[in-house]
Amino acid sequence: MSNAFRIMSLCAVSIAFLMGCSTTHRITQSPRSTVEQLLITEAVIHSLPSKSDESLPIPHGSKVTLNTFGLTKDQTLLQQVIIGWLGRQGYLVQKDEKNATYRIDVIVRALGTELSGGFFGLPPIQSTLIPFSLPELALYKSEYQTGYVKFNMNIFEILTGKFVGTTYTFLADSYHNNYTFLFVFSFTSTDLTSPPRPGSFLREPLNAGDTQLEYETKFGTGK
Repeated sequence: MSNAFRIMSLCAVSIAFLMGCSTTHRITQSPRSTVEQLLITEAVIHSLPSKSDESLPIPHGSKVTLNTFGLTKDQTLLQQVIIGWLGRQGYLVQKDEKNATYRIDVIVRALGTELSGGFFGLPPIQSTLIPFSLPELALYKSEYQTGYVKFNMNIFEILTGKFVGTTYTFLADSYHNNYTFLFVFSFTSTDLTSPPRPGSFLREPLNAGDTQLEYETKFGTGK
């Protein structure tokens, strides 16, 4: 009887331990997670050089209009970032073609995120035969999330419709990878500036100065 009691107790403790290993993590409460938004926006920013000496085949100070063409709604974000970049390079962006000399058509070839990963361990188990479920037990798990942007610009003279030239391909990516070892040990590898840290035990306030310094290093202060 005592042996049976010990076995039952051991089973109960094991089940409680396995059930207690489960954690709840909702990736997002918004249409796009903050990490996904950062992957796209920072890839866009990284794709634009700090100087446009060889980027555009038109004189600095030219009055231009800008259109974007692509297969994603995110091209609106790309358009606004490029408008700001053109302004910092000395071009005068106009809303109306009547006030501009050149039209820049941005051809968005790709803009978005990709997700992949690997898993080795026991996947989550749910059964109608037992009154409990087992959580995922990962000996090793990886999730690779990448932001990617690829586009070029075609430039036309508005008055004559003459094709002036095309730019080289603007290309950049960003990454945010998560790794889990031996069920509970995990870490993140990323090139994002000040990414969110959900569930961090020892939290420190994010420093807006870090992102400002990176921005000024790439684009200058604008003064």
